[in-house]
Amino acid sequence: MSKNLVIVESPAKAKTIQKYLGKDFEVKSSFGHIRDLPKKGMGIDLATFSPDYEVSADKKKLVTELKAAVKKAEMVWLASDEDREGEAIAWHLADELKLKPENRKRIVFHEITKNAILKAIENPRDIDQNLVNAQQARRVLDRIVGFEMSPVLWKKVKPGLSAGRVQSVAVRLIVEREKEIREFVPKASFKLDGIFLNKTEQEISAKLKKDFEKEEDAEKFLEKAKTTEFKVLNVETRPGTRTASAPFTTSTLQQEASSRLGYNVTNTMRLAQRLYEEGYITYMRTDSVNLSQEAIEGAKKQITSEYGAEYSSPRNYTTKSASAQEAHEAIRPTDFAVKSIGDAQLNRLYQLIYRRTLASQMANAKIEKTVIEIGNASLPQHFEAQGEVIIFDGFLKAYGIVKTEDDDEDNNEKLLPKVSVGEILSYKKITASEKFTRPSARYTEAGLVKKLEELGIGRPSTYAPTIQTIQNREYVDKREIDPQTREVVKMSLTNDKIKKEVLEEKFGGDKNKFIPTDIGEVVNDFLTDNFKEILDYGFTARVEESFDEIANGDQKWKEMMTTFYSKFHPRIEDVEENADRANGDRLLGVDPKTGKNVHARIGRFGAMIQIGETEDEEKPIFASLMTGQNIATISLAEALELFKLPFELSAFDGQPVSVGVGRFGPYVKWGETFISIPKGEDPLSVSQARAEEIINEKKKADAPIASYKGDPVTKGTGRFGPFIKYKDLFINVPKKYNFDNLSQDDINELIDAKLEKEANRYIQQWEKEKISIENGRWGPFVKFGKAMFKIPKKKDDTKYEAEELKDVSLDEVKKWITDQDKNAFAEKKKPAAKKPAAKKTTAAKKPAAKKK
Repeated sequence: MSKNLVIVESPAKAKTIQKYLGKDFEVKSSFGHIRDLPKKGMGIDLATFSPDYEVSADKKKLVTELKAAVKKAEMVWLASDEDREGEAIAWHLADELKLKPENRKRIVFHEITKNAILKAIENPRDIDQNLVNAQQARRVLDRIVGFEMSPVLWKKVKPGLSAGRVQSVAVRLIVEREKEIREFVPKASFKLDGIFLNKTEQEISAKLKKDFEKEEDAEKFLEKAKTTEFKVLNVETRPGTRTASAPFTTSTLQQEASSRLGYNVTNTMRLAQRLYEEGYITYMRTDSVNLSQEAIEGAKKQITSEYGAEYSSPRNYTTKSASAQEAHEAIRPTDFAVKSIGDAQLNRLYQLIYRRTLASQMANAKIEKTVIEIGNASLPQHFEAQGEVIIFDGFLKAYGIVKTEDDDEDNNEKLLPKVSVGEILSYKKITASEKFTRPSARYTEAGLVKKLEELGIGRPSTYAPTIQTIQNREYVDKREIDPQTREVVKMSLTNDKIKKEVLEEKFGGDKNKFIPTDIGEVVNDFLTDNFKEILDYGFTARVEESFDEIANGDQKWKEMMTTFYSKFHPRIEDVEENADRANGDRLLGVDPKTGKNVHARIGRFGAMIQIGETEDEEKPIFASLMTGQNIATISLAEALELFKLPFELSAFDGQPVSVGVGRFGPYVKWGETFISIPKGEDPLSVSQARAEEIINEKKKADAPIASYKGDPVTKGTGRFGPFIKYKDLFINVPKKYNFDNLSQDDINELIDAKLEKEANRYIQQWEKEKISIENGRWGPFVKFGKAMFKIPKKKDDTKYEAEELKDVSLDEVKKWITDQDKNAFAEKKKPAAKKPAAKKTTAAKKPAAKKK
């Protein structure tokens, strides 16, 4: 048996490290954290802020295996990542595995190479308690904020919602940007572009240096230009340089992978993790742009051999952020001799990191910029043409140029023909185009990461999970926004004639950008109104600074928690007691048919329109909003249109037909079958003929494609991809099958495998009571309705075997359930009749009806 046991947090990392260590070392993985705060309950003593950690159910078997391995080893090396999270993992392992200081060593490395591993073994240290405490402070503070704020949302907004220190601030950024866009009033102006010809008929494209606010001013300029002799008034050529960007940090990698490769933040971090674990790059969670001397020398050698000595310009970068840890390195290749790797997807990200690091060590690009001024003394404004020539490509040789969405789309710098001052030019065409100002762009994932970093909110390890969380909670999404249309004026001067046109222009469309949902806006408004400090960008950044101070040993984490909680908890109690309920209610106007108020608000199932008041004698009527509609922007006319749904059409094939809108969008209902109306199609425009067409398409799609043991098999595509359906079973079709051409053998194979899996799923089942004992991924468990419960140990403290569970009685299983949830079988009380609430008086609302 090996004398040394090395524990890392990832199996891929374990596999790579094992290659570099001899037979005296055994490398095992903890698969991340082995213990954490409990999933149910807060798990924190609020008097002392001591966390009550527990080993998660899925890690108990692993912990037992690690304890057995520890007993056989003389020395345990804790080799989790070098950040706070990694330090906490090492601390939890040491504590749970009962490792004594003399039998454990902590080692860290920012790259998984043989030299780095051996060097770490030669320079071990003990666990850094300051780093552990910084991670504990983050975990505990975020748990308290989430656990105390979320129930307030359940009570004041809607059950099932959640709040979080960083996620709520990220949502606030997106909501505020959306409100800014809604309130933006575009201003029109006329921009003039000219194409001029020199004596050799070469074209020069130029722009007028000033825009005109009014159409008549632009037209006057064109009239004057008809008879103007255009000359070259000035030619200026000046040298310039372009400088390479610093090597990648976590944030800049996420931004660049988005703009260059189209990767989202989560995908970028997943691929970077694999590159790190397989030894290709240094640690991928870093806010430092620093490079080691060894890396600078390696880059220099590669640049000199590949491009030549004139391209090499070694330099080190310093991080502007005060909280960045310069002891860490930027993200870079571990070996510059490795120019590409086999896996195509990994290689795309590796190439980006490789080229960015090389470029950072290369010479500046030298350019020559030429500016030509064109006009006449009689004209109030002159045209300007800009061109650029690269004299020496420098770092561009490795990295190239990428255009960002912030760049001016018209700023296409190009090579200009040779001209001299005083030279006469003729115009080929001068165009005056009406252009409108645009609001700030919605956030992309990369843009949101950049903004969070600028504000000092979160750290490299938090960006990806934060962005994932706010989407999972359905506070924001990336739905496509259809563009609107407006008229624009375009005037063209050609051959001394002015042609005026009125054209249509699309604007305001967007896709793959963050847009707040209705519930996201309501939750944000409630939190910003009632928890201003928690949602304050400065406060969130100061909390991050406190974590940094704890990590440096300059602050005690429990003192920080005491200060925070002494202000936070009273605010929670005050809001819970005194704040009004929030549902985003917006009074749209009055329904002309009934004379009742029309409201847009959040209801039990999401955004809806309500005609009438809840306290009226006659109950209000409701309609769901359609995809793309929003309670903050919907008009009265659009809202009233929704009440035309559902509507009945004539029966088809003996089954009634209707059109409506539900939780999953517009549909045609045929008998008991709901058929989605294609995206972008207005349900109010669906005629009898169109409904029958949609039904026939569904019938065709649902027609049996085969049979299995005499019963039909159909196929379709759902939320989780392509599937086949046999009886009541939905069976996913993996990519290895040709879904468009499934053979009978394929179908038999898929159904056989599913039936075998289902047969092994239930150990016991009581259908009437909706209770079952099932086999799960991590062992058997009890299921009651949709809830899952653990199976307790037997009296002798051993686990039940599957065979033994076949003989357990229903009463015993019910006892297991009630031990974990006392109210599981309690009869649900009918809600008491609500007293009519006193209506708030607003100028727009009609007065409340008098009580009888």
